[in-house]
Amino acid sequence: MALNILFIGGTGQISYPCVERAVAQGHQVSVFNRGKRESALPQGVQSIVGDLAGPEYAGLAEKNFDVVCQFIAFTPDQVERDIEIFTGHCGQYVFISSASVYEKPARHYVITEATPAINPYWPYSQAKIECEKRLQDSRGLAWTIVRPSHTVRTGLPIMIGDSDIMARRMLDGEPTIVAGDGHTPWTLTRSVDFAVPFVGLFGKEAALNDIFHITSDRAHIWDDIQKTIARMLGVEAKIVHVPTDTLVRYNPEWIGPLTGDKAWTAIFDNSKVKRVAGDFQCAESLEEILAEPIRHLQQRLAKQRPPKGDFDVLVDRICREQSVLG
Repeated sequence: MALNILFIGGTGQISYPCVERAVAQGHQVSVFNRGKRESALPQGVQSIVGDLAGPEYAGLAEKNFDVVCQFIAFTPDQVERDIEIFTGHCGQYVFISSASVYEKPARHYVITEATPAINPYWPYSQAKIECEKRLQDSRGLAWTIVRPSHTVRTGLPIMIGDSDIMARRMLDGEPTIVAGDGHTPWTLTRSVDFAVPFVGLFGKEAALNDIFHITSDRAHIWDDIQKTIARMLGVEAKIVHVPTDTLVRYNPEWIGPLTGDKAWTAIFDNSKVKRVAGDFQCAESLEEILAEPIRHLQQRLAKQRPPKGDFDVLVDRICREQSVLG
């Protein structure tokens, strides 16, 4: 059955393939954002230009969409406003949360939706947890919470810093950093693979007022991820392993993305979403997973290589001092 779908966002790392998938499935799709992304929307998609804080945003309720997909709300007050606007004016409100909300440190090696949402390290994840709570406490709005893990399309998967800078360092034969011993399993999911079950949740009664994560079933260790990136760039990775606690002492802002996320094993059980949205397959080989991010990287580098700056100085210092320790 064709549904009237609104994507709030719609041109981002994860959302754009979801828009494409929804169109391919025959849904009527509209996208609300500021209209500043270069990506052309698929044919037939209606673009609604506006700002989350603008008066035009509240007017979206008048369209009574079957499904509203919120990709760019990150704070509880934004979700509270959505609850006020869309209650009674949409059939299903889908909130994009994050798998980083799951308990840190992990108490079980396989993550399910029953894993507690507790992250004492990362304000980003704590805000997503609070957003989820506001939805769960709401009345009259049929919601679905979706938690992506590390999902790739245009950006390369790294542990800290800017991925284009890390890639440039690889190309220049300079060392890059991996937290820990590099053997921590980490799950990567292509956005195009995520989109299939995500759109499969639309209009499903069993998806209402429930939580689902969507990831690949396969994990790779961080050393293999970085070595594959380097190999696909035609160079050899020069990895320096640094304990997570040490990295955080160099830069306290890394406690969120490392101690609050990437330093831990991340392996997921996707059986819950498969029961509701249907079975799906994700690319498993790193070469296939990384092909699109590498292509986007090469396009960016052809236009402009990121200049050296303070991040390079810090990485060089860390690598030098860690190497002295042996």
